[in-house]
Amino acid sequence: MNEEHKDIPQAEDQASVDGVEAPAEGVVGVDGAAAALQARIAELEGEVAKEKQEVLYAQADTQNVRRRLEKELQDARAYAATSFARDMLSIADNLSRALAAIPAELRADEKMKGLVTGLEATGRELESVFGRNGITKLVSVGEALDPNKHQAMMEIPSADVEPGIIVQEMQAGYQIKDRLLRPALVGVAKKPD
Repeated sequence: MNEEHKDIPQAEDQASVDGVEAPAEGVVGVDGAAAALQARIAELEGEVAKEKQEVLYAQADTQNVRRRLEKELQDARAYAATSFARDMLSIADNLSRALAAIPAELRADEKMKGLVTGLEATGRELESVFGRNGITKLVSVGEALDPNKHQAMMEIPSADVEPGIIVQEMQAGYQIKDRLLRPALVGVAKKPD
């Protein structure tokens, strides 16, 4: 303290000037400040909870996007050759028709035997390549008509076979892995008139 101002009471002495006790500063204000702090804490806790929830939603959304992209990538890998495989099916069909059209006497002819053997080997190799790439031929004849795998082209009256059973296949159906590549074109039995 300065020597000149010894007589002037300092702030800490103000509370008891002239023997009168002044109320402690902020006693009423302390309760209000505590309430304000509690309200601010509650507000901040609410904001933290809201932000945590938003982070959880963002993480879940990111995980869903990641899963969807992984599935799309897996499907793209598995089914990348789908359009090429469809194009190859017409080649396989033409080769099968060509082999079926060769008469027995030409198959026995020594001059044609090499050609026939080569065409048959080509057909087997094509089927092998299809198998390695997950392309399989659907079995249709004798099965019940399944609109997810077969396309009925005609009804054939038959007393021997139950109605709705496939009795003729005009074009083979194929699937790649678990997806239909091409439906089989079939004739379905019906009750005779």
